[in-house]
Amino acid sequence: MYGRRGGPPPHGGRVRGSARRLTAALAGAMLLAGCSAGQDGDDASGAASTVRQRPKEVAPYWVDPRSDAARQAAAYRADGDSERAAHMDRIARQPAATWIGPDDPRGRTERVTKAAAGAGRSALLVLYNVPHRDCGQYSKGGAQNAAAYRQWLGEVTEGIGGRAATVIVEPDAVAHAVAGDCAEQPDAEERYGLLDEAVTRLKRLPRTTVYLDAGNPDWIRDAGALVEPLRRSGIASADGFSLNVSNYQTTASNIAYGKELSPKVGNKPFVIDTSRNGNGPASGGGGQAWCNPPGRALGEAPTVRTGHRLVDAYLWIKRPGESDGECRGGPRAGHWWPSYALDLARRAGG
Repeated sequence: MYGRRGGPPPHGGRVRGSARRLTAALAGAMLLAGCSAGQDGDDASGAASTVRQRPKEVAPYWVDPRSDAARQAAAYRADGDSERAAHMDRIARQPAATWIGPDDPRGRTERVTKAAAGAGRSALLVLYNVPHRDCGQYSKGGAQNAAAYRQWLGEVTEGIGGRAATVIVEPDAVAHAVAGDCAEQPDAEERYGLLDEAVTRLKRLPRTTVYLDAGNPDWIRDAGALVEPLRRSGIASADGFSLNVSNYQTTASNIAYGKELSPKVGNKPFVIDTSRNGNGPASGGGGQAWCNPPGRALGEAPTVRTGHRLVDAYLWIKRPGESDGECRGGPRAGHWWPSYALDLARRAGG
């Protein structure tokens, strides 16, 4: 999902600009802004941002003040580029998910959930380490086997503990098991079992909300084909399902698809990734229309006020500005790409 249909964990890239001017500018900003709301701790020496938390009743999710977008905006300001900084702020000021991969799952999860708790918000997390992840595409990888995945999952749950978290479980995993190389037995059966275990273990935590990923409307077009795979993967125990992760399908098409799927899986509600769907999907592009398509835009800002009973939230699950993979000049999947981030923000309405 860093690649095939979507988005990676945020390892981030380098921030351009004068280091000396950036340091000076950030020092001044910190004096003006006071204490930061927290950080995930991946780069304790990195630049703090002046971004503030969204109103809890609108978007109860944590805004990372040290995100790549926040640091990029600070770098632009330090270089005197207020126009680019303002565009980058449109990304930096929104809560976006933290993707949990194979590296330091307990430590990373703990740092993010503690930072979110310190700001009085819920952490938004994505679990992305299922064996045979992304079925050999740009984001291939994942745990070596089922035993390794279970151990990793245990570390994730320990890292969350009793703190508030909303978790998206394994983007693409179910859809890949329905259509694609991962549909071959026994891989699919093992995958369903591991997903079910992930949902079950996460739901044992006292303050964790869980959404099992269900692909997007343009992938498995017959929503009925997902029903049995979702059932085997634990949808009955989950709070709902997620749609459009790291993809570009319109919000309207996702709502229609979700409302078709929901009654087939116990009337579960759903969330939609709106991080990059402002202009909808790209036309053409063949089998890689999903990979860094040009001309896209930021979608609706994250919110729990969707106006639809079954739609729990619009979320930025894929972090805008992180590459889908090495296509169209992009860096490796999950790496920060400032020029793409700027284009998404420039094209966004409002």
